[in-house]
Amino acid sequence: MSTAADGFHRLYGAVPEGVWAAPGRVNLIGEHTDYNDGFVLPFALPHRTEVAAARRPDRTLRIHSDEVPSGVVTVHLDHLDPARPPEGPQSWAAYPAGAAWALLDAGLPLGGADLHVRSDVPTGAGLSSSAALEVATALALTDLYGIPLTRPELAALARRAENAYVGVPCGVMDQMASGCATAGHALHLDTRTLEQRHIPFDCAAAGLRLLVIDTRVKHALGDGAYAERLASCHGAAAELGLPALRDLPYEDLEPALARLRDPVRRRRARHVVTENERVGRVEQLLRTGRLRETGPLLSEGHASLRDDYEVSCPELDLAVATAEAAGAYGARMTGGGFGGSALALIDADAEAVVTRAVTEAFAAAGFEPPRVTSAAPAAGAERVL
Repeated sequence: MSTAADGFHRLYGAVPEGVWAAPGRVNLIGEHTDYNDGFVLPFALPHRTEVAAARRPDRTLRIHSDEVPSGVVTVHLDHLDPARPPEGPQSWAAYPAGAAWALLDAGLPLGGADLHVRSDVPTGAGLSSSAALEVATALALTDLYGIPLTRPELAALARRAENAYVGVPCGVMDQMASGCATAGHALHLDTRTLEQRHIPFDCAAAGLRLLVIDTRVKHALGDGAYAERLASCHGAAAELGLPALRDLPYEDLEPALARLRDPVRRRRARHVVTENERVGRVEQLLRTGRLRETGPLLSEGHASLRDDYEVSCPELDLAVATAEAAGAYGARMTGGGFGGSALALIDADAEAVVTRAVTEAFAAAGFEPPRVTSAAPAAGAERVL
C-alpha cells in the first residue's frame, strides 16, 4: 500500500478505492506566454502529488493533506461557490474543492468523496504545486465516477478551477504539463490550439544535467502582480489590433513596439514576442540533439524576464549569475517569478561545483540557503494504485 493509501486508512478507517498522482513541472522556456496564446516548453518533474480517494454515498467532499495542519476540510458539493472558497488555514483546500466545482460546473455526474493528499512538490517554488493538486484531484474524481475525459480536457477543467474558483488568472501551461507530459520529453504546447508535440529531452545522454535551484522565496501569483501583467499584455495586443501578442510576428516586433505609447506595454510585448521565438529555437535544438546550445537562450530568457517583464528578484538573479559564472551553459528563472526557482544547464560532472558556488553566494548575501536538485522529464498524471 502506498504512503498516501496508508494515510487515508489511518484517517478514514477504510482502504481507498485508488491512488492518483500528478507531477509538478519545470518550464524549460516560454514564460508568461501561455495567457498570451503563445508557446511553452515545460516538462513534468518526478515530484508529484498523490490523492488517495474513495466514493461516499452522499454529496459531501472531505479533504485532508499531510502537509497542512488544518485537519479535515468538509464541503458540500451543492454548496461550492467561487465567491466563497475555503479561507484562512483551510485556503489550500480551494484547489481540490475548485477541481470538484469545475467538474460539476461542466455538467459532469460527480458524487461525494473522501480525499487524502500527500505531496513532495515544493510549494511556492514555481514548480506548479497547485496544478499538481488540481489535476490529481480531478483525475481521482473522474476515475471514481467513471467520467471519461481525455488528459487535455482534464487539464482544461483543472485550469478553470484555478481561474474561476481560486481566482488566479493563470494560463493553461501548468495543468497541461502536469496532465499530459511524458517521461523523457519536454512538452511543446501551443496554448491557443492546445496542439502538443513531445520533444525528446535527455540531458544524461548528452553528458548534461539540469539543476533546479529553489531560492526558497515564496511567491504568490494571486497578489495582483500577475493580473497586472496580464492586463498590460492584453492592452498591448488590443492597441495593436491583434487578438493576442502571439499574433505579432517576431520580424515585425520593432515597428509594432514603436506604435505602443506606454513604455510598460512595450516592455511586456517585447518579452512575450521574443520568448515565443526562443521557444521555437530551443525546440529545434532539442530535436537535433544540440542541447548545450540551448544554454544561451535560457540566459536570454532570464534577462528578458528580469528587465522587460520585471518578474525576477535578487535571489533569482544571484542564482542565475552565480551558476553562469561557475560554468553553466545558461540559466534562467522558471515559473511565474517574484521568487521560486531557477534552472541551470551544466555538465553532469559540474553539479557539486555549481551547487557549492550558488550556496556560498547565497550565504554571502545573507539569503536563506537554496535547495538545489537535478531534474529529468517524468511522466504526467496517472493512477498509481
